[in-house]
Amino acid sequence: MLRAVGIAAVALFAAQGCAVKEVVTAEETELVVAAAPVEEHLLLDIGIVEFDNGVPEDNDPASTGVFEEIRSAEARYLPYHLKSTLQGTGHWGAVRVVPSEQAFTDVIVSGSIEKSDGEFVTLRVRVDDASGRHWFENRYSAQTGMSSYSTNRDRRQDPYQKVFNDIANDLHQHAQTLGNEQGARIREISEMQFFADMSPAPFADYLATDEDGMRTLVRLPAENDPSVARLRQIRERDRLVVDTLNDHYANFYYGIAIPYHAWRKTAREESINYRQVRRSGTIRALMGAVVLAGSLAMDTDNSSSRSTRRMKRSLQAIGVSQGVDQIFMGFSRRSEAGLHAEAIRELSESFGSEAAPMLVTVRGETRRLTGTAAAQYESWRRLLREIYEAETGFPSDEELGTPERAPET
Repeated sequence: MLRAVGIAAVALFAAQGCAVKEVVTAEETELVVAAAPVEEHLLLDIGIVEFDNGVPEDNDPASTGVFEEIRSAEARYLPYHLKSTLQGTGHWGAVRVVPSEQAFTDVIVSGSIEKSDGEFVTLRVRVDDASGRHWFENRYSAQTGMSSYSTNRDRRQDPYQKVFNDIANDLHQHAQTLGNEQGARIREISEMQFFADMSPAPFADYLATDEDGMRTLVRLPAENDPSVARLRQIRERDRLVVDTLNDHYANFYYGIAIPYHAWRKTAREESINYRQVRRSGTIRALMGAVVLAGSLAMDTDNSSSRSTRRMKRSLQAIGVSQGVDQIFMGFSRRSEAGLHAEAIRELSESFGSEAAPMLVTVRGETRRLTGTAAAQYESWRRLLREIYEAETGFPSDEELGTPERAPET
């Protein structure tokens, strides 16, 4: 009897003390920054393509916890933060978010989001240069901690900052393996790509591309060629357009910063609560079953004295009652975990409404760009092509309005 009572008591004690608390310290990586300014003609420009959101076609948010509204926003938000991180290192020229891998810039960074739930993040990043040379492709992961979302934290540091610093450091490390001559060649190739796109007839044969997609310079145009000066002017205006469209991304980035930060903070808390509740609920149900089984197994037959039998039956009744209570409490806490998951879903849906359309002004006329950031970007590019075709580039007095968020309707 004492053995059965001991098992029941231990099980009840374990069930009562099964709550689990997680304390996580955020991972950190120190960002490598330039010790002194680098000469401008040695700096490579970087274009960061809007990330793939990583949402599978058959995604079921209820089971995966991946919400397309959030991921689509992150696909624009995260590249812009990477841009800000790279700009702060002093190792690069202009760093821009660009429309596609076909943009004519020195180095192209593309990526996809494999995981992002406020607590864990995993990005797969690929880097190539204008010559078609592949630099590297890596997976970057980090886990946030309680302090990552603290109101007292350094607001310049994103909760996922370790990932951005790792990417920036790897980019710098690879660039260090390039000599000045190789860097200059990359810049020349990206310029000839632009020239050939804008004026194919005279410049198409300045580059050669092999079967592996590697591009090499066949020759360079004469510096006193008037078409070179004209195309460089057009390219500067094209860069102005891309810079203006980066204001578009900046408006989106700063516009959603507060709700996105709140979503990640809440999603992290909900994920941890969900995990704790599931674990606690499972343990409670298991302990309840042990208590119930042990209580039912108590020997209450007539071989004992009457007083002993009464005590056994009382303990059995208490054990059965406690065991059933623990089992139902376990089921209740699992239900509570489902409510946490529902809270994440509802917050994700409300977050989607934060991404408003953008308004842009060209030649005094306001255009409303709608859809995803990528779709808005492509609409802007079509508008630019119309102007290029009509006027072979922008006239010197062309006005480019700064994009802004459309008023809520």
